[in-house]
Amino acid sequence: MAFIKTRKKIVSSAIASSLSMIAVNAFAQEQVTQLPTINQEVAAEQQQSLKVDKSANAKYVAPLLDTPKSVSVISKQLIEDTQVTTLSDALRTVPGITLGAGEGGNPNGDRPFIRGYSSESSMYVDGIRSASSQNREMFAVEQVEVTKGSASALGGAGSAGGSINMISKVAKKGDFLEGSVGAGTDNYQRITLDGNKDFGNGIAARVAIMGHHNEKAGQADGAEYARVGIAPSITFGLDTPTRATLSYYYLKSDDTPDSGVPYWTDGKAAGKPLDVKQGVYYGWLDRDFQKQENQIGTIKLEHDLADNLTISNTAVYSNSKNDYLWTQPDDSKGNIANGSVARRANSRITDTNTFTDQLALTGKFNTGSIKHSFNVGAEYSDQESDKGNYSIKDLGVTTTTLPNGVPNLNASNGCSGLIGAASNYWCTDAYSPNSRDPWLGSISANKAVTTTTAQTTSVYLLDSIEFNPQWLLDLGLRWDKFETELKTNATGAKIESDTDFFSYQAGLTFKPAENGSIYASFATSANPVGVDAGDGSETAVTAVNKDLDPEESRTFEIGTKWDLFNDKLNLTAAIFRTEKQNTRISLDANTTTNGGASKVDGFELGLNGNITDKWAVSAGYTYLDSESTKNGVSCRGTTCTDQTVYNGNVMPNVAKNSATLWTTYQVMPQLTLGAGAIAMDKVYGDLANTKWVPGYVRYDAMARYNVNKNVDLQLNVNNLSDERYFTKAYASHYATEAEGRNAVLSVNFKY
Repeated sequence: MAFIKTRKKIVSSAIASSLSMIAVNAFAQEQVTQLPTINQEVAAEQQQSLKVDKSANAKYVAPLLDTPKSVSVISKQLIEDTQVTTLSDALRTVPGITLGAGEGGNPNGDRPFIRGYSSESSMYVDGIRSASSQNREMFAVEQVEVTKGSASALGGAGSAGGSINMISKVAKKGDFLEGSVGAGTDNYQRITLDGNKDFGNGIAARVAIMGHHNEKAGQADGAEYARVGIAPSITFGLDTPTRATLSYYYLKSDDTPDSGVPYWTDGKAAGKPLDVKQGVYYGWLDRDFQKQENQIGTIKLEHDLADNLTISNTAVYSNSKNDYLWTQPDDSKGNIANGSVARRANSRITDTNTFTDQLALTGKFNTGSIKHSFNVGAEYSDQESDKGNYSIKDLGVTTTTLPNGVPNLNASNGCSGLIGAASNYWCTDAYSPNSRDPWLGSISANKAVTTTTAQTTSVYLLDSIEFNPQWLLDLGLRWDKFETELKTNATGAKIESDTDFFSYQAGLTFKPAENGSIYASFATSANPVGVDAGDGSETAVTAVNKDLDPEESRTFEIGTKWDLFNDKLNLTAAIFRTEKQNTRISLDANTTTNGGASKVDGFELGLNGNITDKWAVSAGYTYLDSESTKNGVSCRGTTCTDQTVYNGNVMPNVAKNSATLWTTYQVMPQLTLGAGAIAMDKVYGDLANTKWVPGYVRYDAMARYNVNKNVDLQLNVNNLSDERYFTKAYASHYATEAEGRNAVLSVNFKY
């Protein structure tokens, strides 16, 4: 908590200083005649849009209009309009994505599901895999690109439902300074600065910094979030054939987390979450915490061999720490029937180091009248993850043998209705919990209980072939060799798994007009055992699964894309099916096989850009019809439960219907108004379809007033109707409640 208190003082002081500086500058701007800028490139870049025409990922060798795949881009303009601060918040602007909850086995961090399948291990920064468990920030992100459907040919292992690529803010041509200072309800304080200096000799430097603090909106004496970050970069050789960019990213957070509300309907731990007041918090402030630290260092070298031929090498070293102990409101022992909730503890200590090197040759060439745009390359990655947890004692003994007549929380009777001091505060009132109960126990860290290593070696070829202006063929092929090892450090015992696999993609595009395309595509993905090296929710390598083949999926898609209104507005539509085969399932406690299967059928619509010069819109709709077609058994130790009875059930973490809308209108030269909505159907947390969160519609609004050409005031009000809804449905025990109504007033500046 000391970090939070110190950070609140620093952020508050920075906000006050920045506001006074901005006010003085704004007044001066009104009194002095401004000279026209000499940097036309920077001026052009300031004409931002909700529409993005080209991916910043070099593996997309064609413009998005000509790419036979669904790609949703969260633009810089949309990030600024909505003032989203985390990746999870940003992803809610894309339909077809749900968020999964974490605990101990499934770590508490970003866990998005794209078109029904987890993409936790398919997260990238500038095209380099960054799949460790963490809660990601947006202060150093230029835009976010969401690839939908199987995509291992692009990124490697995983990617059954899609992947997420965050584009970093790095040094470039031009001089600018921009940022935002914000304050709001629920003790919200945030300051961001982003400055770029062009030294005029091919060298430019840039730095983005951030300080943030807020309490969870609508929740008293509950969750609290504090973080700081910095992302400097320097580029050499701008406008020359040889370029080098060095960058560093650092983010540190110290949070008081909130897991959510237990399931309880009709006297049993099932159905929807317990009907309690909005903003209820079952956590234990004297005990719960989550501390994260993430660092990424990157060296990127580029050399133009010819006008249309570039070789590049990107080397990345990253370290990610995720350290937490938090309260899971336990619904499994019948406690709620007695009016109480057991404060079950989930904990995790991970420390993950990753080195990745990516060598690529990109360019264009012709074979007669046929044009090629290609990217061929090789990648190597070495990841090592130490994983541990916390031992928890109460009054000097373990929680399985509580003294003073306090019942064993692991027994079938749970709390037996005892709350407060009678339970040593391990149990609290289900309807009016006290987060400030004293913590009488102690914790001790068990670091590096296991160490998992994973090495990946890959080669790939991507080619967009233009036969003529009407017909294009997109091809992709990738080979991965994946080797992983799990070591139990106390005994030295090791379990190893080695495999290799091919991934493919192919798409045919017909362009009936220059501004439109119609396509059909096919792509595959592969998911080997231990793909996340133990730092995620994927199945870890064990003695019973180490010899299994990778899980496989494939996506069939037919779609169309059109640029309308003088290329200012993009309209997309697609119909698709994703099938997953070779899914790992248990037959009994000692046998796991590649025998499971599932599928998702769906279609989606998208609209992004400007309808008029004053009216901008970003909208989307996704329909998903999911089915878990083949299941096995679920085993805890030697006890197994038959799950074949759930064959045909809806897959967890899938909303049948979801839609998003964000629109702004410039009502006068100085004033822009915006409004948005996010709608989602019921989402099941478990395969049995017995635990779920209800559907919802959330409304947001924005008003921005330009004080002058450099400074504007922006008010964002989120969840206008104070709708009570849930963002995450966990498979057991609880669902995570969303924030209530909140408002933020920001001063934004650009020089």
